[in-house]
Amino acid sequence: MSSAPQQTTLWYDGQDNCLKVIDQTRLPFEVEVLALNTLEQAADAIVSMKVRGAPLIGITAAFGVYLSVRTDSGSLRYACESLLRTRPTAVNLRWALDRMYNSLKDLPEQQLAPAALELAQRLLAEDAAACGAIGDFGLDILTKLYQQKRELQGQDTVLNILTHCNAGWLATGAWGTALAPVYKAKLAGLPVHVWVDETRPRNQGASLTAWELAQSSVPHTLITDNAGGHLMQHGQVDICLVGSDRTTSTGDVCNKIGTYLKALAAYDNLIPFYAALPVSTVDFEAADGVSEIPIEERAADEVTHVQGIDDAGQLRRVQTSHPGTRVSNYGFDVTPARLVTGLITELGVFPATVQGLLSLKIQIR
Repeated sequence: MSSAPQQTTLWYDGQDNCLKVIDQTRLPFEVEVLALNTLEQAADAIVSMKVRGAPLIGITAAFGVYLSVRTDSGSLRYACESLLRTRPTAVNLRWALDRMYNSLKDLPEQQLAPAALELAQRLLAEDAAACGAIGDFGLDILTKLYQQKRELQGQDTVLNILTHCNAGWLATGAWGTALAPVYKAKLAGLPVHVWVDETRPRNQGASLTAWELAQSSVPHTLITDNAGGHLMQHGQVDICLVGSDRTTSTGDVCNKIGTYLKALAAYDNLIPFYAALPVSTVDFEAADGVSEIPIEERAADEVTHVQGIDDAGQLRRVQTSHPGTRVSNYGFDVTPARLVTGLITELGVFPATVQGLLSLKIQIR
């Protein structure tokens, strides 16, 4: 298997004794590295989306626990409870904090901090490995689709992939989830092209996914959020690949707002629609995604304002709507399992069905 890309968005700096993260709110215009030294700084980084993506949120929270207990060995429960409140939708946050708390709660005080750091680093390494495996299983799917298309259209054909939001290495320990198969395909010499949804309102596709793909020289085109259905109708999309912030025991997939509409368009045009996710993203306690998954509502100014570079090269934030306009800003939606072709995990590809998730659960055990 290929080695992981060198890019990483989060790492522990042993020399400075702090957590280093790329501030994703500054991309794609500036690559600014932040040093996180306290629980409060880690929590703020999650809330403000300086770090984002379901796996990375969980990893950041794990390091946040360490940052807390290294100065106050009695703060384990408080740290976990505080971090759990930062964002409600991504289940990886709860998964990582439960793992930290259950592993550390009975340790002597003098062992708590080093054990917390070791476990947080392990979670980071495990996620990187999981995403690499997701890429390998996803590559198998892309390779078969490309071979089928080449038989019909000839050697010069290109596999067109549509993705929504950012599910690359910026959102994970390495590789990414939905983008991992794309990077693996590029390394394998498969001719791929990615349609990148802008992903309003925070433009993670435009600012993060397009930037990521450019770093790896992956051919891509930025499109408006509502262009995907048109492209599918005209045969310009071969497969949809998205990530997931929470997947239910029945196969419902919760992802960035707008994903559901892409799935509907894909279903109507007979285009495969896959969600790529580590098993830590599956919530086996939830059965009905629409009624059971809490959907985060974010601040109005994410919709009413945009950030970008002006003609003078200055990074600015401007308002685009009439002052006082009422805003609704749901961060996620739920794609019902019936619209999902399959779930690409580090343990293999599973049907988005009760039986498929049961098979996955058995493998985890």
